[in-house]
Amino acid sequence: MTDDIAAIVGGIPALSGWQGKALRMGGLTNRVYRLGDHVLRLPGHGTEAYIDRANEAVAAAEAARVGVSPALVHVDPARGLMVTRYVDGARTMTPEGFAADPGSVTRAGAALARLHRSDARFPFRFELFAMIDDYLRVLSGKEVALPPGYHDVVAEAAEVRAALAMRPVTAVACHCDPLCENFVDDGARMWIVDWEYSGMNDPMWDLGDLSVEAGFDTAQDEALLSAYFGAEPPATDLARMVIYKAMCDLLWTLWGLIQLADGNPAEDFRAYADGRFARCTALMGEGDFARHLAVLRHA
Repeated sequence: MTDDIAAIVGGIPALSGWQGKALRMGGLTNRVYRLGDHVLRLPGHGTEAYIDRANEAVAAAEAARVGVSPALVHVDPARGLMVTRYVDGARTMTPEGFAADPGSVTRAGAALARLHRSDARFPFRFELFAMIDDYLRVLSGKEVALPPGYHDVVAEAAEVRAALAMRPVTAVACHCDPLCENFVDDGARMWIVDWEYSGMNDPMWDLGDLSVEAGFDTAQDEALLSAYFGAEPPATDLARMVIYKAMCDLLWTLWGLIQLADGNPAEDFRAYADGRFARCTALMGEGDFARHLAVLRHA
């Protein structure tokens, strides 16, 4: 272990005495390590500006309690430290992994349904347009340029905001950041990890966002919805899922720019942000998007 990890481990009772090798795992903003039967998460630089670690701690504990996330072993919100159980024999999902195993899509849908229909309650309320405003405020103090036309698309999305407000839904406990890498599959069950952005939200956000992150095709979307609903999805739910595919890109464009401004070296965040914004505008320009927006307006 490096000296800083050794010092941290020494202060966590559940890991006291650990002398093995800390194996680096994934993470776009944080450092994540496997230590035998445990996973240690160290917070990334600058994440305190936009992540409430106290909210995350509650959400992680709740998700573990309802059987969606691995057991929470230790959490220190003040330092951003978290230790969970390692899921033995599981694989971290990728778009390619979902494409190669149709059953994994079904298991992901079942895991999201289990979370959304549980009695879990998260302290944060995930509000899409409020978060866009918050991220823009964070970026206002940083030297990074928005993609050309970003504010125009936010203005255009006012129609989306109005349509969603016409058909309000009960907010439930949602992951809110369903990257493929936040799904861990043991072949029999899909586990969900990383609760930094979780909150009470429209459940269709999680399905739409996962579909975009994993690059699902029509057949995969149908498998996800079938596993989630166990039947044909209601038209308004399907409409919100499709709409959120574009809206999640509108939001995460700003997240990528914050990573760029903070000097996160994990990937090319300029390309990440520009790519997400381009996909957002493309999705909003499709006839399918307009059709589903009309469903919400006239349902």
